[in-house]
Amino acid sequence: MSTSQQGPEYDLPPRSATIAGRQVGTGQRPFLLAGPCVLERKDLALSIASELREIGERVGIDVIFKASFDKANRTSTDAYRGPGMDEGLGILQAVREETGLPLVTDVHLPDQCAKVAEVVDMLQIPAFLCRQTDLLLAAAETGRAINIKKGQFLAPWDLRHAVDKCRAAGNPDILVCERGSSFGYGRLVVDMSGFDDLARTGAPVVFDATHSVQRPGMDGRTGGDRRLAPMLARAAAATGRVDGFFFEVHPDPDSSPSDAANIVALDQIEGILEGVVAAFRIARS
Repeated sequence: MSTSQQGPEYDLPPRSATIAGRQVGTGQRPFLLAGPCVLERKDLALSIASELREIGERVGIDVIFKASFDKANRTSTDAYRGPGMDEGLGILQAVREETGLPLVTDVHLPDQCAKVAEVVDMLQIPAFLCRQTDLLLAAAETGRAINIKKGQFLAPWDLRHAVDKCRAAGNPDILVCERGSSFGYGRLVVDMSGFDDLARTGAPVVFDATHSVQRPGMDGRTGGDRRLAPMLARAAAATGRVDGFFFEVHPDPDSSPSDAANIVALDQIEGILEGVVAAFRIARS
């Protein structure tokens, strides 16, 4: 039964955005943002992207390759941040040429947006920066799709203000992303009822499964528990409010220079996605 048949309290605005010519949101098949947390080497990025493309075809989910050229919010100054914008954009361009996958990456400063938008199909606003008006406007003005990650400190119904800023700049292709909320110190929780609030923005909703199982601030580094990511992703899919999913993946998660504790293994992601897509289809049937 559709939501419009269940009563006015369930009526939701249609959710729609276009990424690299593909429409996502209400009535569309699920999509996946996936890749390593941070770019390391070109050959590694290419092998991960190629495997993800094949998995997406088998599972029935549209894949957008995600990796960061700079992790500007690392806990320690000693932590690896990435190859930087110039080299990182070169790696991302190679991924597009080799695999044909659309691309998404983070931006942290307004003056990064135009250059990054020349290469990628979607700009991602990090959770800690989701209220930064200048960054939101600069990203929106590129005309690329924007994925706004909800701050760990922000109520889900308040993310609409960030969405409104981007729409006011003339960009209709906005997505909103849940990645867990702070629960005391060193733990995140996912408010499943918050997906309904996010859906009411009219933007397609993304659930970031791997960042939602982080455990921040553990002795100068971020910890986590990757075992919980599949469970949370299936639960999010079952709400019927989530249109896309975000997983960081790596062939050897423990060797990743960033977010090693919560990244899932590349050889396990297909099985995880099968469960997530099954829950998604049941919720939408």
